[in-house]
Amino acid sequence: MRKLMLSTILALSFMLSFSLPALAGSPVKTLPGDITLAQAQTILTAALKKAEAIKVPMNIAIVDAGGNLKAFYRQEDAFIGSIDISIKKAVTARYFNMPTRALGAASQVGKSLYGIEVSNDGLILFAGGVPLVDANNVIIGAIGVSGGSVDEDESVAIAGAAVIK
Repeated sequence: MRKLMLSTILALSFMLSFSLPALAGSPVKTLPGDITLAQAQTILTAALKKAEAIKVPMNIAIVDAGGNLKAFYRQEDAFIGSIDISIKKAVTARYFNMPTRALGAASQVGKSLYGIEVSNDGLILFAGGVPLVDANNVIIGAIGVSGGSVDEDESVAIAGAAVIK
């Protein structure tokens, strides 16, 4: 038993001695199909421009292909409670690869996805979350917007998403 434990520890040490220096010395690259920071900033800028045009202070969240927060902006006077909502809208849109408005429609009483909002630590099922699809028709992330009416939120999200195509 001791020999097995010692062998396992030595094998793991050997593997780590080769993999960790390689990871530490080389920059982490974005995986194919994932949003870059430059793309996220471009999307964020377009969404902010739309929010300013409609004069509604917004929280705007952008998540990567894995549903992890990549970029976020809270305009002056945007609701604090909408921070979490904007992030969850983006995550919801990415998890299910559809706008949150469409998922909300499919989750009404009597519909096939009724109750889905309690999955994944809570989802947001009203408009304002939109998948981000690049020029190659690959979903690279999602945008979520909150702070106005659902229609205002969705218009800002669509304006941001439109620049990536």
